[in-house]
Order: sequence, then structure tokens, then C-alpha cells
Amino acid sequence: YVESIQNDVRWLGFDWDNLYYASDYFDQLYAWAEKLVEKGLAYVDVRDEETIRETRGDFHKPGVPSPDRDRSPEENLALFRKMRDGGFEEGEAVLRAKIDLASKDVKLRDPLMYRIKKVPHHRTGTKWCIYPMYDWAHGQSDAIEGITHSVCTLEFVNHRALYEWFLGALETPEPPRQIEFGKLQLSYTVISKRRLQKLVFEGHVDGWDDPRMATLAGLRRLGYPPEALVAFCERIGVSKNDGVVDIALLEHEVRGWLDANAPRRMGVVRPLKVVLENFPEGEVHEVELANHPTDPSKGTRKVPFGREVWIERDDWMDEPPKQWFRLGPGREVRLRGAALVTCKEVIRDAKGEPIELRCTWDPESRGGNAADGRKVKGTIHWVSAAHAVPTEMSLYERLFAVEDPL
Repeated sequence: YVESIQNDVRWLGFDWDNLYYASDYFDQLYAWAEKLVEKGLAYVDVRDEETIRETRGDFHKPGVPSPDRDRSPEENLALFRKMRDGGFEEGEAVLRAKIDLASKDVKLRDPLMYRIKKVPHHRTGTKWCIYPMYDWAHGQSDAIEGITHSVCTLEFVNHRALYEWFLGALETPEPPRQIEFGKLQLSYTVISKRRLQKLVFEGHVDGWDDPRMATLAGLRRLGYPPEALVAFCERIGVSKNDGVVDIALLEHEVRGWLDANAPRRMGVVRPLKVVLENFPEGEVHEVELANHPTDPSKGTRKVPFGREVWIERDDWMDEPPKQWFRLGPGREVRLRGAALVTCKEVIRDAKGEPIELRCTWDPESRGGNAADGRKVKGTIHWVSAAHAVPTEMSLYERLFAVEDPL
């Protein structure tokens, strides 16, 4: 996760002045925890976590005090050091803050500060077998780093009182403030790490970088440019309210950036062969196409053009309506940047489906404009059948079929 976050930040075009890890503060956090134990504001509870959870009560009833709650600070300190030194197994003991089991705010009902996890840490190795809980590490890490405003999403509103209690209990000078903002939600997908993790672990998607996932890794694999994501975030701004943003707005930003910046290339997904009957066999012309329709600075490219080309199947219609400006029987159309062609005959398979179009080309229309000035409205893309390169194209639907999957 650490390396992925760093890679994502760099991909977005940003960097950091300082890289902070909460694990750098484990010694200080532990020392502060001992201080709270000595002040009688924290204690070791040797019951299992399920029992602790059940006795914290709920919104309708207060919590039930642990038999360990009134143990002396000296005894608690000895037990806490025993936890640190590996004298307990996982689940046998936790350190809890001693606040108010009758508080209407359930978060303040003697929350956990440390639990035992006998697993190596990616930075500290096996030095520690007890690890601080998020609410304990959060405010204290902010204080160490000189944070003035700690910005969180709205689900952390009910953590703020605990954030402030810990800072107050330690008599932190110039304590930081927690500020909340609305979490971004997109239609037809989920952004919550917990829900994304469920999709990954249950095998519904092909990993964290599945192109349908609203992760930075997934959007990168999908081909979204980082500049478009930054522009999208600037457009929607920051709000105090949770709300769902239409994913079409993100797609609009992506299309806008690609339209302005992406060099053009031609390809066909469902190829239909076109044979230009009056084009000399074996002859290949080179047409010069702009790399961008409105940005001459992006230059041009040479594209081979011959007797046989592939066009997109969707650019053909057997019985086109009046306003159809692509190819049909007897219709004339422009092959982008190459020439004007007219369909004379349709070759079909046993099911009656077109498999080849027999056309003629106008040699005087090289570049796509008629010498006599006649106007041809339709322009379609194409690739040379002799020079086309096979490729794999992945067409993705949205992750969920419903607008609000939550």
C-alpha cells in the first residue's frame, strides 16, 4: 500500500516535501500512553475484545465497567509493559482509555488505544508486538508533525471528540484541529476502500487495478490521463455535504483533455473490407494526416493507402435514412485524409450479412476534397488492409449496472 500511494501521487504530477510514517512515532506514542496510565486515564483490560464490545453498550444503554477499570495505575503500568514485552498473546489484553462509559458518544466509552499483533511491521520489523489504534495515533501524530488542521472525510465527525480528548489529556500545547469535508461518491461505482477491498477479495474484479475500479491504479490502466483527474477534482471542489457526483462529469473531463492533447490514430473494432476496384493493384500511396485536427504543432504522419482498406462495420448501412452521412449502397463518402469513394456492390455471406464492399475511388480527390468542388458530408476512418496492425481492444462497461450501488 505504501509504495502504491507514493506511485499514485507521483503519477498525478505531485511530490512531497516530507514523507511521514506514524511508525516513526511508535516510541513517543508508547511513552505518552504510559503517561496516561500513570495519570489513571488508561488501563489494561484482559477480557477478549468481543466481551469488551458487548459491554460498551449502545445508543440506548450505557456501557458496563470492566472489572479491570479500577486497577491501580502501578498495576496497569506493569501489565502494559508486559503487553509491550510479549507477555500476552494476541487477544489476551488491550489498553483502553478511561473516559466515560455513560457518554452519549459511544466513541468515548473507554476506546481501545493498543492491541497485540505479533506480526512484523514493514518498517519497524519485530521491535513491537503492540500497535496503536487509529484514534490514538491520529491526533498525536498530527501534534508531532506540527499539523494545524487535520482534514478528514465526514465519517470521522464522531471521532473528533475523542481526537480532542486525547490531545487534552496530554495537555498538548497548541493542539491541532480536526476538520471534516464531504466524501466524494461517484455514480455507478464505489470509492470506499472497504467496499473496493470486498470486490477484490471476493474475486468480482481483476485486482486493485481493474480498469472498472475507481482506484487511481484502475483509472491509470484504463488510460485516464492524470491531468483530467486533477481538473475533475478542481471542478467539483470541496463540500461539507456528502453527495453523489455523476461519473459522466469525470468522463467529460477525460474526453476534454484527450481531445485537446491526444495525437490522432485510426483503428477499427469491427472491420468491414472495402475494395477500390479502379485502384491499381499493388500500388500504395502515402497520405499525410495531421496528428491533431486543431494543433499544427503536433505535426503530421504518413499513412499508407491502397486498393483494400478496412472500415468500421458501424459506418455501413444497407438502407440508410435520409440524414445518414456514412457509407451505403450508391453513397459517396470521404475516407479521412485519403480520397472520396462510392459503393457500387455489396458482397454478402450465406446469412446475408455484408462481408465486402466493392467501391470506386476518385483519383482527383486525393486528400479528401473533390476537384470539381462537390460537397461530400460524410467522413469515416479507415486502415490499410495490407498494413494494418492487429491489436487487442478492451471495451469496458461501468462497474455497476445501477446508478447508486450503495
